[in-house]
Amino acid sequence: METKKPANRRETEDRRPEGLTSPVEGFNDRARRAVRDEELHDSVELFTNKSVAGRNAVLNALPEAPELRERAYRIKQETMANLDRHLGQMADAVEGRGGNVFFAETGEDVVRYIGDLARRRGAKVITKSKSMATEEIELNRRLEEDYADLDLEIVETDLGEWIAQLAGDTPSHIVGPILHMNRRRITEVLSETAGERLPPDVEALGSFARRRLREKFLAADIGITGANFGVAQTGTIATVTNEGNGRLVTSVPPVHVVVMGIEKLVPRFEDLSVFVRLLARSGTGQKLTVYTNFVTGPRAPGELDGAEEFHLILMDNGRSELLGTPFEEALYCIRCGACLNVCPVYRQTGGHAYGSTYSGPIGAVITPLLKGGKEAKDLPHASSLCGACWEACPVGIPLHDLLLKLRNKQVQEGITGRAQGLAFKGFENTMKNPALYRISGKAGRLAQRPLAKAGAPKTLPGPLGAWTNSRDLPKLAPKPFSQLWKEGI
Repeated sequence: METKKPANRRETEDRRPEGLTSPVEGFNDRARRAVRDEELHDSVELFTNKSVAGRNAVLNALPEAPELRERAYRIKQETMANLDRHLGQMADAVEGRGGNVFFAETGEDVVRYIGDLARRRGAKVITKSKSMATEEIELNRRLEEDYADLDLEIVETDLGEWIAQLAGDTPSHIVGPILHMNRRRITEVLSETAGERLPPDVEALGSFARRRLREKFLAADIGITGANFGVAQTGTIATVTNEGNGRLVTSVPPVHVVVMGIEKLVPRFEDLSVFVRLLARSGTGQKLTVYTNFVTGPRAPGELDGAEEFHLILMDNGRSELLGTPFEEALYCIRCGACLNVCPVYRQTGGHAYGSTYSGPIGAVITPLLKGGKEAKDLPHASSLCGACWEACPVGIPLHDLLLKLRNKQVQEGITGRAQGLAFKGFENTMKNPALYRISGKAGRLAQRPLAKAGAPKTLPGPLGAWTNSRDLPKLAPKPFSQLWKEGI
């Protein structure tokens, strides 16, 4: 394949506000628009159905899957209980291999470290593999804006992430970032980049992407990756991918930077065998992803590949505040996306409705925790509490319980409105008092008569209409169960 170096064609400026730095409030309005988008619905349904079917098939064929799930939970539990010790061990191991370690308390610290590094290295082109941590802090946008004098070109190299970047769009799923796009839209985006009309053919589009991205790989001064796992025992970074871009990002540029959330640690190398077997099966329905990469420090004398300079950034950004709290289990997430695929809310709205890097049930939990409850107050309510997310989670995170705790926290902190609080208090009193319950039932049957059309109320008046805007309100039965019971049913 022909390639040219350097790649001087700058293809995009990345100004996407896709992370937790930008406002995330407004789920209800975005979700309302999303459920009316039939094309989006079809795309989400196709992806999630395929993912769920694949996951079920490979996990059902793994007899030890329940045991692995239990072991994964215990490993994460033990890791969080001793996180400070494991972080110190990780840092010592990386530095012992000649790498550099930086503890970043905030996203600003990460941006400053990489920006200063780019300045010192005279960098112009930075390639990135898929990284939720860098999307969380909007690294691309902030580097381009805060270090504008460097004129950095930052290129996403995961195919889906690259197409989203070219389109000025944001990922809508942890694993499938452009599941919301169909082939027609992808062809439009790549044709605009190519400067010519490309055929809507997978092979032709893929060939163009490989050719263009290879130019960027060869021109890159710095490669940035995330980490699926970091092994404290050895200082090893593990990434699991289905594209070869991860290896090109870590081995072609002279400098490799890893941005890793501190919760991604596992204590021992043998722990990886538990998580690697669960991650691919849960995320994509594969027994194993195509590439499982291990990087332990910079290239050593006598080694054939690897970066000459290695930097590990251990990012906190609010995570340590969850340790020892009722929400600590949110840190056990391995970002497989399985909870998104089974969530009845996500399957109707897609990921953009959440307004955050993290969508679906895990996003509804972790975004308010990292961003702040007031800024994301709709998200804990973006759930039916059916528990499907907990059943699908390969680590057994009780996401539905965490969502309830977040709602309770909102009440305690006064984030929910007074009217909502009074409504739930009234509901509680009604359910506790049989006489009041019977009276409310009679009142409800009387009240629904003028509202009923074709047998069931379609809309409720005033502020109550918010409930029926997107939900059906079933008609109350003519007789309550207690009366039917007395009558012998």
